Amino acid sequence: MTEHEGRGGASPSAVALIVARLYRQLAQASADDLNLTYAQLSALARIEQFGPIRLGELAAREQVSAPALTRTVRPLAAAGLIGKEADPADGRSFLVSIHEEGRALLERIRRERAELLARRMARLTPAQHAHLTAALPVLEQLLTEGPPPE
Repeated sequence: MTEHEGRGGASPSAVALIVARLYRQLAQASADDLNLTYAQLSALARIEQFGPIRLGELAAREQVSAPALTRTVRPLAAAGLIGKEADPADGRSFLVSIHEEGRALLERIRRERAELLARRMARLTPAQHAHLTAALPVLEQLLTEGPPPE
């Protein structure tokens, strides 16, 4: 058994530690990202993906409260990464959408992080690369909380 395995395979704490360390290294690879928090980068990516979007819908997608999301997006708007506009369907609400500066920032961050991973993956043996590729569907399954597979 390796240090990361328990009796039944990888322990949840070992998986969490490895994923957190990898994320931290990826975040550091794009450290010049206006010192945005994880929550801000996540919201910016969701706005890019689903925008223009109401803040309430964005909060639901981010699984946070509307007031928390308002605090999260305020610096994005101040930095010119997103904009607010009146919701044509409901004048009491507004929509947020990504600006070109926000889109360019996300593209740069993704490119820098992908370059780091590519350098790291280039050090893998063919067998290790095959194991990593085989693990991707399992890792993706961890992103959801659906019922266990049969």
